Amino acid sequence: MNLITLATQPTATGFEAFMPIIMMVLMFVVLWFFMIRPQKKKQKEEAKMRDNLQPGDEIMTIGGFYGRVISVKDDSIVIESVVDRSKQKIIRSAVQTNFTVHDETDDK
Repeated sequence: MNLITLATQPTATGFEAFMPIIMMVLMFVVLWFFMIRPQKKKQKEEAKMRDNLQPGDEIMTIGGFYGRVISVKDDSIVIESVVDRSKQKIIRSAVQTNFTVHDETDDK
């Protein structure tokens, strides 16, 4: 190629110059909408479930241990085994599922 052909080739101006940046921003928005946002929502629901634990609730831990909540402290709970009635002290973050359904009352 010589200098004349290089000078006469069209260059990207205006909107075409920003197209790669726009595509990257669009990809980030799609990633956030389909991956990050649902994960944050799920984490909030799990935290709410763990904060609302009450004595008498039937739960399952992340290790697969089933039990009934006996007492609730700040960051730990005491559960009683369903099988042999032994008591275990665990941290709240170890609770995976609460099988007891509580009525949601709005204080308005």
